[in-house]
Amino acid sequence: MKKTTLLKKLLKDPKLLVAPGAYDVFSAKMIQELGFEAVYMTGYGTSASVLGQPDVGLLTMTEMARRAADIAAAVDVPVLADGDTGYGNPLNVIRTVREYEKAGVCAIQLEDQVFPKKCGHMMGRRIVPMAEMVQKIKAACDARVDDDFVIIARTDARTNHGLEEALRRGKAYEEAGADLIFIESPESEEEMRELNKAFPHTPTLANMLEGGRTPVLPTDVLEGMGYGIAIYCTGPLYAAAQGVKDYLSALKNKKTTADYERLIAFSEFNQFIGLPGYMELEKKYGTD
Repeated sequence: MKKTTLLKKLLKDPKLLVAPGAYDVFSAKMIQELGFEAVYMTGYGTSASVLGQPDVGLLTMTEMARRAADIAAAVDVPVLADGDTGYGNPLNVIRTVREYEKAGVCAIQLEDQVFPKKCGHMMGRRIVPMAEMVQKIKAACDARVDDDFVIIARTDARTNHGLEEALRRGKAYEEAGADLIFIESPESEEEMRELNKAFPHTPTLANMLEGGRTPVLPTDVLEGMGYGIAIYCTGPLYAAAQGVKDYLSALKNKKTTADYERLIAFSEFNQFIGLPGYMELEKKYGTD
């Protein structure tokens, strides 16, 4: 089964699909290793890991597509990738979708923000006219080669324009052909339930951003609300950042890491990244 077809199947299943956020290839491999059935390539985390800069539209489409290709090649599970605003007008969206599809990901997320965009839980976001985003969604649907390639339509209308406008936009994007609806940053459990009632026939996406504007709920509660997928876009990045900070603080304060215990073992790490396989290849093709 193609990975795009598999993703479509997973999204149709009443069981919630949980897709933690990968900010690089290593984190994507770890997500797969722990048994998750999909990976979400986060633009927020990509900007942080590639540039060391915030998610404010600094990365180009080709930079994002390159990272998407690396991640997709490293894992066997479907990868859903952040495509920001599509990097321009509907004509730019056509190229973006084709580049992401060539990269091997199974879904692209497109949002209705004004470029340069911001993280969906930051303040100061502005949105384009609904009609403009509808055309982008139509262009994205027409541009894909594989009909199972998933188009995710995200609206950032809730924060400044209210839930009613966000739902109105979500319905328009659904009618334009979007396969998955993402109403960004609802601010209560009641709003989360209401938005799922509005889309009985199209899967919805819950963005579980720790410290963000939306309640972070257990996966069984999200499933009961009717969500099709939950992404944890920043959690792995924040966990890694805290781990690095703790290690470096210990080194700075104690002048040694000999007794630092919160590390994956040398042998376990080498096993995880595939060193034994390369050792076998070295034996097979060695000339010494």
